[in-house]
Amino acid sequence: MRLLALHHHLEDSPGLIGDAFEARGFSVDLVLFDATTPTPSLDGYDLLMILGSKEAVYDDAVEAAWFGRELALIAEADARDLPIFGICFGAQALCRFGGGVVEKGPDGTAEIGWYDVTPTEGSPIGTGPWFEFHYDRCTLPEAATLWATSPRAVQAFSLGRHVGVQFHPEIDEAQLREWLETAADDARDFGHDVTALLAETAAQEADARVRAQHLVDAVLAHNGLLA
Repeated sequence: MRLLALHHHLEDSPGLIGDAFEARGFSVDLVLFDATTPTPSLDGYDLLMILGSKEAVYDDAVEAAWFGRELALIAEADARDLPIFGICFGAQALCRFGGGVVEKGPDGTAEIGWYDVTPTEGSPIGTGPWFEFHYDRCTLPEAATLWATSPRAVQAFSLGRHVGVQFHPEIDEAQLREWLETAADDARDFGHDVTALLAETAAQEADARVRAQHLVDAVLAHNGLLA
């Protein structure tokens, strides 16, 4: 089985989620998708994963520069019946593709750090805690099924074969450290102690790895791909 993972910044990686897919027998190909790169081919892949981005899915300039091509790739995957797993920006892209709305949260706050979520009845999503780093919220299309929420945002959903999660199940301490080389001020602006955030992430890492494995199993089971 082959998985195509799209990232939008060099410092982003599939992390714990990539490890979990590899443990289930997938080979993971990580491809940069931005204004400087061509649209990758879906040929030969069994699953498409879209990671996060510092950009917004409702930014017209971003859509003109490259996100329009990514939406077209999502439409192609859907037409091929190729399942998509979207993380943060990737989940918001799925929401937009399905006809939902993504917008900045109305209160000017963010979810940054480790948060519990509330699964819907029968949802395969665990309560967490899951790592969050976002400012936006989704209003899901009618065709979507809600899997989990928090007081501020939709946290997980399915859209046909596709699954989106607002949180970052891929994160470990090493990746967060790389993120904070450019985003530490964002965290501080919302009252976070960056050193404490890294320490909490390191303390969560072993359990987060198990949660990532369970999440990957849920995505695969949703698509009938769990051996």
